[in-house]
Formats: sequence, C-alpha cells, structure tokens
Amino acid sequence: MSTNKVPVDSLRDRKRRQTRERIIETAFALFMERGFDVVTVDEIAQRAEVGRTTFFRYFGDKQEVVFSTEDDFLRALTTAMHDAPTEPLQDLAQALTASRRLLLVVCTEAARNPSHYAVYHRLVKQHPELEDRHTRKTRHYADLLEKHLIDHGTPLATAVLAAQLTVACYQAAWRLGSHDATAVLREANDAFDLLLGSTAA
Repeated sequence: MSTNKVPVDSLRDRKRRQTRERIIETAFALFMERGFDVVTVDEIAQRAEVGRTTFFRYFGDKQEVVFSTEDDFLRALTTAMHDAPTEPLQDLAQALTASRRLLLVVCTEAARNPSHYAVYHRLVKQHPELEDRHTRKTRHYADLLEKHLIDHGTPLATAVLAAQLTVACYQAAWRLGSHDATAVLREANDAFDLLLGSTAA
C-alpha cells in the first residue's frame, strides 16, 4: 500500500523557496514604506520572521534583495539562447531579429510579476548605487548577446553593433514604459519595429 510520501528534499526546497520569497516581499514592502536607505537587514528579518543569519543565507545584503530576480532573467535568457535556431546570423538585420526575440524573453519574464517590477524600477531610479548595478547588469546581458551572435556566425563588428542596439531598445523601453512591466514589453517591441524598419529602408 502506497503512502504517497513527499520526498524530504522536495519539502525542504519548497520551504527554502517560501522563506526566500517572504524575505523579498517583506523587504520590498519596507523599501516602499520607509525608503531603501533607512531600512536595515535586521528590520527585514524581523518582519519576515526569520533570523538575521537566515537572511544572510539567502542574500549578501539589501542590494541583492532588490536584484533577486536577476537569476530568473538570466535563466530565461540562457534557455532562450540554447533553444534558438542554429541558422547563421550573418548580417545586421538577421542579428537584430534574433536579438529582438531574446530581449523580449527577458521583458516577458519581468512582466510575470508586474508589482515586483514596479517597485524595482522605482528603487533603481531613486538610488544611484542601484542604478549603477542595473547598468552593469544590462551590460552583462549585452556581452552574453554579443557572444551568442558570434557563436551563430555573426561577424564581430556586426555582433557588437547588434548587441548595443538591443541595449538601446531596452533602455528606451525602460524609460518610456517606466514602472509598468507590460508597457516596457510593448515599448521594447515598438523600438525594434522602428529599428528594423530603418535598417530595411
């Protein structure tokens, strides 16, 4: 007779995910209530009902909480790169079309949790140290995209240009869409329409 026991590791992993999410949601709520600068790790841990040691088991500092979705974005991007068609991307239009698909994957991932994205956007815009990290994160995505294009046969100069143009489309969407993740997705798509239209002319 089967007891249908849930594996211990699955229960432990679920508890870890729940704890991590509780810390994130608590921190974001506090950041919006009182401001990022004044909120302490101890306050986050206390309201999330975890110990200080538990907080640091999941995050190195407050900034890491703000960028807690970074791993999800990178996972979505690398998966999309792995699943991308293998045909050569030899000219700028081909490289931009491929880059567009990959950028929209990241924007779609952000739109899965619009309330989280809205707080993230506000925090980054309000705090230079967070904006600096956001910029470095965007540059890292551009580097990954550039390598992806080169691996698919794009000449170096074209790959660099396509990656930088993709970053420009994202930055335009970030500015125009503001804290609305759905609007950012739409604006990124519109930016590529304009860009690809100009390259085709």
